[in-house]
Order: sequence, then structure tokens, then C-alpha cells
Amino acid sequence: MSGSTTITDSGLYHDIKTFIKHESNASFIAGGVAGAVSRTVVSPFERAKILLQVQGPGSNHAYQGMFPTIFKMYREEGWRGLFRGNLLNCIRIFPYSAVQFAVFEKCKEIMLDQRPHNKHNLNVYERLMGGSLAGIVSVAVTYPLDLIRARITIQTASLSKLDRAKLTKPPTVLSTCKEVIKNEGGVLGLYKGITPTTLGVAPYVAINFALYEKCREYMDNSPFDFSNPMWKLSAGAFSSFVGGVLIYPLDVLRKRFQVASMAGGELGFQYSSVTQALIHMFKHEGFFGAYRGLTANLYKIVPSMAVSWLCYDTLKDVIHRW
Repeated sequence: MSGSTTITDSGLYHDIKTFIKHESNASFIAGGVAGAVSRTVVSPFERAKILLQVQGPGSNHAYQGMFPTIFKMYREEGWRGLFRGNLLNCIRIFPYSAVQFAVFEKCKEIMLDQRPHNKHNLNVYERLMGGSLAGIVSVAVTYPLDLIRARITIQTASLSKLDRAKLTKPPTVLSTCKEVIKNEGGVLGLYKGITPTTLGVAPYVAINFALYEKCREYMDNSPFDFSNPMWKLSAGAFSSFVGGVLIYPLDVLRKRFQVASMAGGELGFQYSSVTQALIHMFKHEGFFGAYRGLTANLYKIVPSMAVSWLCYDTLKDVIHRW
């Protein structure tokens, strides 16, 4: 009996191991863990960025600068304020990051299989295409959690129009979800802002993934020694910096669309379309208005993606060696 049990257990272990080691599954698991770890590391910067972004013309600009904003959050809400919304962010980012990496790897696999002579590397355009599709699919899968997290992030903050109804207790995920569905058009309300989000995420992921893989390709084929993990961190930081700067105005719009209806729409911005929103933002707030919170965003995405890429590559290597 014991021998039979051992064989059964060994067979189950082998099946699980085979399943995990499959390229798409390994990318999914490694991508999810990497996303959750990296976002927790930069959670205070993430919340500070959102608070700076949603200070439109109707606010008193209670938050000025990234580090002063973090200190203000800590002073008013304690250490929990630094991580407000982070649990939900991790719950969201695990499938978001997992789907993103898995779809990107699958796209690469399909494109390589379609070639008459199967080369090992894709060109830049193919990587951009795969990254764009990965960004679109990941947004579609996790968007409602992103919207709810954005709402929770600012509801306890000192944005003047929201101070009138300052909450004595932080809102929960369930209560925020019910409020959106009840007051903002049903389930479709949970997808408010998905268009600018997709327009921003798709090119960002495309640029980030394509640049990082190009950097890795150079390091792998270089006669110099790039085995130190710091080089992977540097490659991830560089790729996320370039992508983040190029598409940042769309990231600002994404957050504003998500929270525009809060406090009766009194945050100071109401947009009818992405085009109208971009024109309005640049016209009334200028170039720097469109890039409000950029510094805080770079403090968040640069170390976040650097850690994410390092975790992803390391975990995939561990899984493949298992």
C-alpha cells in the first residue's frame, strides 16, 4: 500500500512539475509573483502619484511634490496610509502582471512558429506588437479592480472637495464596488476610463517589453560580463523610464476618468472623450499640467519594473532548473 501511495504521489508531483514548467505557465506564475513583489516595494510612491494626478483645476493642490506628499500621508493617516489600497493592488497586479507576461511570451512563440526559418529572436516591431496585445488583454482582465483601487486610494486623502464628506473609516472594496454599480450606471460603471487606460497601457507595455528584451539581447550576446543582477535592474529601469515618460499624459487621464464622478464631479474635471480630455488638459493646465505627478510616477515605475523584471527572470530560471 505504501509503495502504491508513493508511486501515486510521485506521479502527481511529476504532473504538477510538468504543468508549472510549461513555458506559458512558468511565465504566468513568475509574472504574477514579480508584479506583487514589485508593487508592494513602491506602494507609497504609487499612492502619492495618484493623489498628485487627480488634483485638477478644482482642487486646492493640498499635495505638492512626491516626498512631501508621502510625509503628509504618513502624518495624517499613519503608516497604513502609505499602503492604502496596496492589498487590492496586489490582488489586481498578480493576474494583471501574470497575464501580461504570459500573453507576451505566447505572442512571441506564435510569431516564431510562423516563420519559415525559425529564428531565435524577434525584431523590434514584432516585440512592440506582442507587448501591445499583452497590455490590452491584461487591462481587459483586471480593470474593475484598478478602478476600485483608485477610488479607495483617494477617498481618505485631503483633496478639498472630498473633505466635506471625510470618511471616519476607510472604505472597503465591497462597499466601493456597490456604490459604483448603484450610482454610476451598473456594472459598466466599473469600466469607466478603460479607453484611456488601454490607450496608455498598450504602448507603455510595448515599449517597456521591447526595450528590455533588446537590452537583454545585447547583454546576452556581448563579450562583456553582464551576469551581475544589477544589470537586469538597470535594463528594467531604463525601459520603464522611457515608456513612462512617453505615455504619461494618458496615465493622468486614466486616473481622472476613474475618479471624475466622485464627490458629485467636484474634483474639477469632466471629460466626454479622450481627445477632448487631452485638448482640455493641455489648453487649461499647460504642458506641466499634463505631466503632473510625473516625478512621483517615475519614482514608482522605474524601481517597480526593475524589481519586476529581475524577479521574473530569476523565478523563471528557478522554475526551469526545478
